[in-house]
Amino acid sequence: MVRVRGVRKSYRSGEGTVEALRGLDLEVPEPGFYAIMGQSGSGKSTLLHLLAALDKPDEGEIHLAGEAVHELSDREATSFRRTRLGIVFQQFNLVPTLTASENVELPGMLAGEDAKWLRERSSSLLDELGVGARARHRPEAMSGGEQQRVAIARALLYEPPIVLADEPTGALDSASAEKLWGLLARVASERGTTVLMVTHEPAAAAHCRRVFVIRDGRVQGAFESEGLDAAGVAARYQDTVRAS
Repeated sequence: MVRVRGVRKSYRSGEGTVEALRGLDLEVPEPGFYAIMGQSGSGKSTLLHLLAALDKPDEGEIHLAGEAVHELSDREATSFRRTRLGIVFQQFNLVPTLTASENVELPGMLAGEDAKWLRERSSSLLDELGVGARARHRPEAMSGGEQQRVAIARALLYEPPIVLADEPTGALDSASAEKLWGLLARVASERGTTVLMVTHEPAAAAHCRRVFVIRDGRVQGAFESEGLDAAGVAARYQDTVRAS
């Protein structure tokens, strides 16, 4: 589902160059809920941008669901993100003037999809994610947890094989965050989706089946997280960092 080989990415910073990724390798062969953990500046956000086809690597290959993402043109990348990839952001990124249903339908509206199909699809997704009663509400009338569920529904509009989540609960309280992690785990298991979540929270990673540890622009190791609580994940993370 996800295969990254020898990816390098550098950025200009002032008069120098920052090497964000240094020959990174990562492989996720089957659907499930996975975490990418690392300290600030480790390269995890850069990796997510490359996986989302929002930028291109300087070197290396990125394959998602059989697609060579690193070779896509800008137009092809836009189409790929809309139909084959779901993206969930920390700040929800909902349009404030649109209702929950309209926000879910928006990618399809922009693509000229059938209005009846979009209404039925958004209604089904919102009901499935527990926010069907909020379908006609605008974001300002919803809690943070409800807004993020709407954002997840939008990400699932085209039933993508892969969902990328960038610190998806960073703007939520602990109770709402716990519910969202459980929801993402359920999306992965029930839909056969690969959910890849960038996080720095051990409590979030405890809901995943496997954690990839990024340090200094490389994947330094990985460990199975099923059955671990937050403290267990934190301990295994530190062990992986020290071992590398």
